[in-house]
Amino acid sequence: MDRLISLEPSNVVPIRIEQGDKCYGELTLRNVMYTMPVAFRLQPMNKARYTVRPQSGIISPLKTVTLEITYHLPPNATLPESYPHCEDSFLLHSVVVPGAVVKDPSSTLDSVPSDWFTTKKKQVFIDSGIKIMFVGSPVLAQLVANGYMDEIREVLEKSEPAWRAADSVDKDGQTLLHLAIAHARPDLVQLLLEFEPDVEAQSQSGSSPLEAASASGEALIIELLLAHRASTERSESSTWGPLHLAAGAGHMEVLRLLLLKGANVNALTRDGNTALHLAVEERRRDCARLLLASGARADIRNTGDGDTPLHIAAGLGDDNMVKLLLQKGANKDIRNRHGKVAYDVAAEYGHTRLFDALRLGDSLCVAARKGELRTIHRLLENGAAINGRDQHGWTALHRASFKGRIDTVRTLIEKGVDLDARDEDGYTALHCAVESGHVDVIEFLVKKGTDIEARTNKGVTAMQIAESLQYSGITRILSHSGAAKEGVSQAVAAATLPFGNGFETGKLKKKANHRPRSLRTSIDRSMPLAVL
Repeated sequence: MDRLISLEPSNVVPIRIEQGDKCYGELTLRNVMYTMPVAFRLQPMNKARYTVRPQSGIISPLKTVTLEITYHLPPNATLPESYPHCEDSFLLHSVVVPGAVVKDPSSTLDSVPSDWFTTKKKQVFIDSGIKIMFVGSPVLAQLVANGYMDEIREVLEKSEPAWRAADSVDKDGQTLLHLAIAHARPDLVQLLLEFEPDVEAQSQSGSSPLEAASASGEALIIELLLAHRASTERSESSTWGPLHLAAGAGHMEVLRLLLLKGANVNALTRDGNTALHLAVEERRRDCARLLLASGARADIRNTGDGDTPLHIAAGLGDDNMVKLLLQKGANKDIRNRHGKVAYDVAAEYGHTRLFDALRLGDSLCVAARKGELRTIHRLLENGAAINGRDQHGWTALHRASFKGRIDTVRTLIEKGVDLDARDEDGYTALHCAVESGHVDVIEFLVKKGTDIEARTNKGVTAMQIAESLQYSGITRILSHSGAAKEGVSQAVAAATLPFGNGFETGKLKKKANHRPRSLRTSIDRSMPLAVL
């Protein structure tokens, strides 16, 4: 730096490169002399590559002048040979010119003779410290693609204003954030976010940065974007929102972050599907389970064919997904726009193994409850699983035993039903028969070898249920068959609800609709209900 002129704000000139635009930068010179005007001349060493305007002039004391340095990008080139820094050099000549007068203080276009900077009689200062740095969208896009952290920061800091530079896009319309996400670089995303880019800026394809990160499963990038208040909702021009993209691709951690941030779990894609529809369609069972636990509606219909997630799972023949949806309360009787329930869809695609879960299991249990033997035979011939369960977890044997359908019980056992199948609370058919007081069913089950010591999940045996309900006749049958008499234990009290003089199992009451209290409390406790 010479003693006559200072460079503002520094000796590095940022030249902005943009496709289709003039590539130029500005350099401000200040005369540091208090009383003397100073003449200057700025010359590029490569005159074919740069143009300086004005190239020379006179600066009044303590005044400034701004020069425009234009860079001539070679034809068909998108970037300079080297970037962001450049080895091209400039020479700045300056000399004091006593008595020189600038008619217009703001003008520097006075004719400055070239010999002012060459005569040996004057002290000419020469500065060769001026440097060029290329900035602009193509430069930043390439630096992000290359992952050059330090250079990216330098270019952004030299750009005016920096936040506009952070919103630069490449030739394909991708923002810098999208490029960093595409290269799975959370460190680059964090650096760019320091310069406050638009976190909702869309790529040429219409996706937001959060949608792009959700699609690629970049959980750390998702956290960074959410911390900068990126919207979790689908952008207007996108087909799928962040939640849909994560669910469809099976990105569990991303899905969890979005849900924790309040993403609408039942939001629709542009074509009318929820994230649960997409998770089911892509067989993402873990994602489906998380969505259901977060409030996703299992029975919501899409806006196309009116399919529920259960329709989709049935069409795919996805046993596990069907089971999950039914466990979470999906209604198997909802019809789509074509009038089909999930069972019809499964039948259309030949997924016979789903017949039991979607219809035949319930139908078999209903027939068993009613004692309709012909229907039972027909359902079994059509593929119903003999040990299939209804939505309450009961097999046909549970139902028949509770209702005292001895002929049905006999038929089911002949067909190979599991005598000791348990429901979700550990109740066997024997527990059901004892609870409802059906002696003939109890005797038949015992005769066929049912486990009379089987315990529910809370440790209750059939004998304890009989004792709690004061069924003396049933107690004798079980005792003669080898059942241990333990008395009414605390386990029974914990597993049952007070009812009359004894206890009634709460789960059985819910599942099978016990007789009214007035009837149960008016009978002789030594008499089983089957007698009534």
